[in-house]
Amino acid sequence: MTCLFCDIAAGATPADVVLADDDFVAFLDIRPLFKGHALLVPRQHLVTLPDLPAGLRDGFLERAQRLATAMLDALGAQGSFVAMNNTVSQSVPHLHCHVVPRTKGDGLKGFFWPRTKYADAAESADYASRLASSLS
Repeated sequence: MTCLFCDIAAGATPADVVLADDDFVAFLDIRPLFKGHALLVPRQHLVTLPDLPAGLRDGFLERAQRLATAMLDALGAQGSFVAMNNTVSQSVPHLHCHVVPRTKGDGLKGFFWPRTKYADAAESADYASRLASSLS
């Protein structure tokens, strides 16, 4: 079986990548809660957080922190929402951390996750470029 996130990490499936290094890749979610919503994944195929090896834990959290900061710096968000599902509600069985830009009164309540869309590929590429610039 193929894994969508492994294919994105390998460059075999296109995505709006905002961060890429030897161990991790972050890219825009194609069904974002809010524009700029990014997913951070390890390049190594792992399914859940308990599967993450100790040698990758600090790097995974550090990149999630950087993404959370980029939501403010690059997108002008007031904060961020950072979350992971393990098995239940995990639409792709590959460990991924959601980092979502937030603003007061944005309508996100509890675990109701409304989805939005980018107007077109140019708009998503603009968001990706802004985040990537902030992360470099």
